[in-house]
Amino acid sequence: MRTLIDIPDRQIEDLAMLCDAKQVSRAEIIRQAISAYIEQNKPSTVDAFGIWKSKKVDGLAYQEKMRAEW
Repeated sequence: MRTLIDIPDRQIEDLAMLCDAKQVSRAEIIRQAISAYIEQNKPSTVDAFGIWKSKKVDGLAYQEKMRAEW
């Protein structure tokens, strides 16, 4: 997919230097940057697993209590 974005002149100059140094296209450098950003900032679902393991709660009793509120 093509996307139109505005990039400041200074960043374009920095991108050009990177492209020359790595011998890759500007588009490839931008794709790599986006991929790295997503990887670093995506929410971790692993943190949610086991969140109740330290709680001393009967799962069935809790479920029945919650459903009783409906």
